[in-house]
Amino acid sequence: MTANVLPKSLLDNPRLSTWIGFEEPGRVRLSTGKVELGQGILTTLSQIAAEELDVAVDCIAIRSGTTESGPAEDFTSGSNSTTVSGGAIRLAAAEIRSLFLVRAAEMLACDPAELSVEDGSFRRGASDTGHDYWSLAGAVDLDRDASGNAPAKRPADYRVVGRSVPRADLYERVAGTPFVHDLAPPDMLHARVLHRPWSGAVLAGLDEQAVRKAAAAPIEIVRDGDFAAFLSADRTAAVAAWQAARLKAVWTGGTPPPDEADTADWLVSRPSRDREVTFRSDPGAAATAPDLEARFARGYVTHGSIAPSCALAAFSGEILTVHSHTQGPFVLRTWLARTLGLEADRVRVFHTPGAGCYGHNSADDAAFEAAFLALRHPGRPVRVEWTREDEFAAAPVGPASVVRIAAALDGRSRPAAWAIELWSPIHGRRPGMNGRANVVAADALGLTEPEPEELEDVPDAIGGGATRNAEACYDLPRQTMTHHRLAGIPLRTSTIRGLGSHLNTFAIESMMDELAGRAGENPLGYRMALASDPRARRVMEEAAAMADWHRRPAGGDGTGFGLGCGRYKNRAAYMAAIAKVVVDEEVRVETVWAAVDAGLVVNPDGAASQVEGGIVQAASWTLKEQLRFRDGRSAAEAWDDYPILRFSEVPEIEIRFVGSADEPTLGIGEASVGPTAAAIGNAVAHALGARIREMPLTRERIMAALLGEEAS
Repeated sequence: MTANVLPKSLLDNPRLSTWIGFEEPGRVRLSTGKVELGQGILTTLSQIAAEELDVAVDCIAIRSGTTESGPAEDFTSGSNSTTVSGGAIRLAAAEIRSLFLVRAAEMLACDPAELSVEDGSFRRGASDTGHDYWSLAGAVDLDRDASGNAPAKRPADYRVVGRSVPRADLYERVAGTPFVHDLAPPDMLHARVLHRPWSGAVLAGLDEQAVRKAAAAPIEIVRDGDFAAFLSADRTAAVAAWQAARLKAVWTGGTPPPDEADTADWLVSRPSRDREVTFRSDPGAAATAPDLEARFARGYVTHGSIAPSCALAAFSGEILTVHSHTQGPFVLRTWLARTLGLEADRVRVFHTPGAGCYGHNSADDAAFEAAFLALRHPGRPVRVEWTREDEFAAAPVGPASVVRIAAALDGRSRPAAWAIELWSPIHGRRPGMNGRANVVAADALGLTEPEPEELEDVPDAIGGGATRNAEACYDLPRQTMTHHRLAGIPLRTSTIRGLGSHLNTFAIESMMDELAGRAGENPLGYRMALASDPRARRVMEEAAAMADWHRRPAGGDGTGFGLGCGRYKNRAAYMAAIAKVVVDEEVRVETVWAAVDAGLVVNPDGAASQVEGGIVQAASWTLKEQLRFRDGRSAAEAWDDYPILRFSEVPEIEIRFVGSADEPTLGIGEASVGPTAAAIGNAVAHALGARIREMPLTRERIMAALLGEEAS
């Protein structure tokens, strides 16, 4: 028998007992380093374990995101949790089931093949043997490394995987199990932190007397370098002190961003570190002068979570305990310990649910600030909560980027040579990236080395940052990329859902529509002529059938239909989207149809929710969101300054999964972002008879497109 290839999470955490145990009668302890961010991952992982162990999902007791126990997995990110953590759990559970069957067979003096498992009990034919996982737990040693030799179930035999199961955490959330914001232990101190308004700003002055007067209750002011915090047993006093400090603080130095920092022209003028990549070059294919060239752009976007970040920390004098909605509890522990001068075993991090997280938000920042302040107040829990103003001014942002595509055509108006050129800051500043803690307070306190001038982006080997989905998923004889990694951008750019795929797919698919128009062909037919991948063809065909694409009107009358297609990271889930829009002074997306091939879908309802969420967020980015700057700082302080899609603007969404259960599961969490943006952009062009190449597709840009002008 050929051993299974062990997923990274199982290679890093090979001990079977780390993942699964039977300590409590009737319950299966399932441990994972992945965390629940609203995506339903804990339900999916429970289904996988229940399937391989042949137990009911309800008996799975999942432990997630605590550094006290369980596997030390990396960030919950990149649409990797089901494939990597789920893959590890599948193999671990299959091996544990096999070990128990062997032990039961020894006790019954029979062949393991004579035994089966039903609801955790071992049966021999139709008879109950009187043994189950719990009665045999003491006789089976799980304190051993996974071998990968045990066969996992075939999809044809699944009874739990592939079925929609209600979210395991839903009742807890509705019933009032606390979010991190709700934690309120006795004797707690409330803290607010004054953050730098721009990169490298120096806190030159602070009228502490005025701050104390505004608090109108006892407060403590912590000043250290360019860091300032305000603590009180009275939350109202801490908030009032912070509000006064924002007005009274004097900031100098640093590198304030110019007002035009969000514009395409400013970005392409920045110094950069450049590289060229050839994705494909068929024999005889050569670079030739382009027949069509176009530039596309996106501004900076923020996470826009419904609540700001929050954390709670307490220091006993020996152990530092931190509750955070971090995406990487083990990584956070490492960098808290390293930056605060503690041994890692003296730091305990517990993931506690917070507001939605769509990449690298400020959760780790709040956790660090709470930890730093707790060390100064042994025995008293410290709660740090950010504000909406903090989120707009100091949290990581999704990078503004520019893409230029040049296509040379053959005699059939098909691309003979295709070149994509990218300008973007880095898309990764999570803790640990580029060897730094990457939390704003550590920089303000001088606890970390200055950021190096040359920063590495997310590596291409794990999907890339700016380069994510820069390779078109079509058969192009020559396809090249030039990547300009921008240096010296005075903004804290980092990971946000989809990374570069949002703009790259928007640009590639917009160009496909433009080339189809130039050739006088239907956009769907033009793409199909360039796509040999049967799975890509299938999702396009299915989306077209769902939307009655063959009845697509001529366009130009204010109503438009647009198509967008992609495979996330060129190796995860496939998705084709068709959007119907109505355009007058603004764009209204009426319907989005999506066909998705994610291989084996563990929980269809949960997967559909992920696709829907990505569609809604992509629509918001594409139509509305852009962070602007004024006088060296963020121009946004409240939702009025940074509009997002309202509930009343959410389109009707229809999703259909078309993949085969016999295919491996493919990551789905971010797969809808790029195709949705592209479908909306192409639908707007179809409705107007004019194309807008910069997002968001605002009223000003609509008018400029109709007038044949450019709008920033």
